[in-house]
Amino acid sequence: MTTATTVRAAARVVDAVKVYGRGDTEVRALDGVSVDFPAGRFTAIMGPSGSGKSTLMHCAAGLDTLTSGTAHIGGTELGALDDRRLTLLRRDRVGFVFQAFNLIPTLTVAENITLPLDLAGGGRDQEWLDALIDVVGLRDRLHHRPSELSGGQQQRVAVARAFAGRPDVVFADEPTGNLDSRAGGEVLGLLGRAVRQTSRTVVMVTHDPVAAAHADEVVFLADGRLVDRMEAPTADRVLDRMKAFEVPA
Repeated sequence: MTTATTVRAAARVVDAVKVYGRGDTEVRALDGVSVDFPAGRFTAIMGPSGSGKSTLMHCAAGLDTLTSGTAHIGGTELGALDDRRLTLLRRDRVGFVFQAFNLIPTLTVAENITLPLDLAGGGRDQEWLDALIDVVGLRDRLHHRPSELSGGQQQRVAVARAFAGRPDVVFADEPTGNLDSRAGGEVLGLLGRAVRQTSRTVVMVTHDPVAAAHADEVVFLADGRLVDRMEAPTADRVLDRMKAFEVPA
């Protein structure tokens, strides 16, 4: 159990319920989920297809709203915010990395990384940005455009962009889904280093046991419910746990 004397939660949901549709078409994507994502830790969310992984992430990040229950970033309850304040919170306190890199093709690597800061109109912490560029290994690519980079390099730019504003938490949705295993491994290692070297928090949705093994902890969903947590995961242990969800034909 997480308490104020141990590790605070960078993000959490409490009794989270998310229902899509009505009547015969009703789908209960989340069914009473309560989970903390500890600050300064790398947490992976896993489960079978349709288990509610992405729904949990989207609701925890403020990209979608809960039917009932609450979602929090730090001490802020997202459901209490109007659209404007929710937009500002996502901009200032949350970072995102998606399967599609979502880079602006006409901007350089450096401009893509600082884009959220430029849009916010705030100042830059150049020391932080320099350290981040070194963590992601892009010092010699800053003046290149996305089309001049490999897929793995583009995703590294996306990771740097997600961390640029010093968010409380970075949510990553299948961040290696479009990458080969080598590039994917590099990006996952990078996320782990970013957590350790910058004391940030990462929450990642993945279907890949090898990817999940890079996390400090894995939370497992099935049928919209939290069913297990695993500290210090290995690919084999995660795979064995996932096999338990498979129903024999």
